[in-house]
Parts: sequence; C-alpha cells; structure tokens
Amino acid sequence: MTSKGDLTKARLAESMLELIQTSGFSGTGLNAVIDHAAAPKGSIYFHFPDGKEGLGIAAIELAAKQFEALIAEAATSAGNAADAARAVIVALSTIVSESDFRLGCPVSVVTLEMGAESERLRQACVTAFESWIAATATFLEASGVDAEEAGSLATVVVSTIEGAVIVSRAMRSVQPLASAADVVAMLIEQRCGAGETR
Repeated sequence: MTSKGDLTKARLAESMLELIQTSGFSGTGLNAVIDHAAAPKGSIYFHFPDGKEGLGIAAIELAAKQFEALIAEAATSAGNAADAARAVIVALSTIVSESDFRLGCPVSVVTLEMGAESERLRQACVTAFESWIAATATFLEASGVDAEEAGSLATVVVSTIEGAVIVSRAMRSVQPLASAADVVAMLIEQRCGAGETR
C-alpha cells in the first residue's frame, strides 16, 4: 500500500516535470511546485533534502520511465519496428500539439539549461537518454538488426526525435515531427531489410 508521504513525493515529482516542460528548469521555483502539487509547505525538503536539484532528478527519472513505457507500448502494439517508431512520434506529436506547443521533452530542457551547471542533473539526463536508446536498440535487435548496428541506429532515432520536438515547438507546427517519422521509418525499414538479407 502506498503511503501518504509516497503519494506526496510522487505528486511533487510530477508537478516538477510538468513545470519544467512549460517554464524550464531555471524558471520553475519551489513555491510554484508546492502550489501546483497542492503539497504542504516544507514537504519538498522533507522528501528531497537536496532541494531543487534532487527534485529535478526525480522529475527526469519520471520522464525517462514515461517515455520507456511509450516505447514499450508501441513495440507491443505495432506490426514492425518502423511502425513502432512512427507510433511513438505520432504520440509525441499529439502531446506537443494539444499543449499548444508548450510541452516538449523535459530531459532536453534540463540538458540545455543545466548540463554545464550541475553534474548530477547532467548525469540524470544521460541516464534517461541511454535508457531510451537501450529500449529502442533492444526492439531493433528483435526485428533483425545486428546488435552493434542497433545501438547506433537507436541513438540516431532518439536524437532525431529529440531534435524534431524542439523544432516543432519553435515553429509551432508538427511538420518537423511528421518529417522525422518518415525518415526514421525509412531508416529502420532499410536496416531491418539489410538484416534479413545477411
């Protein structure tokens, strides 16, 4: 059974995650997180003794789990690896467009803002990206791509999606994400086809 304290801690991380997406890490104050989470004052330092940095790490870890779940769902429901990648990008396009282009990837936001300022936050971002690359590589391998090549291709796929999210938000258009979906699907189809002919 989840305790009240655990629920408060989770709510604080969820609020931090959402506020990072809309206001950035630097623009998110602890009072705003408390208000957004409807949490008791003092609860942040009780659950996160290292303050904003620790809360930011928790938010990044939550984002990593959410995107891993999205990848897993797409891998399970799609007919092949290219369709799975396309499904992930379509889901992200929906999130970005329905938020009026206010929501993006919180991990990229923290990387750009804090990567040179906080080694702990930078490392949390690295861990998040690596988890997405690993999950993508595993699915590509299962689809017939050579293990070493799957890692490289997965890195390209994740990097392409991350860049497309940023450009889509800047342009206030999901066209960059749609273009990324086409290119990523084509790359995966080519590599899966190459694996089958070996």
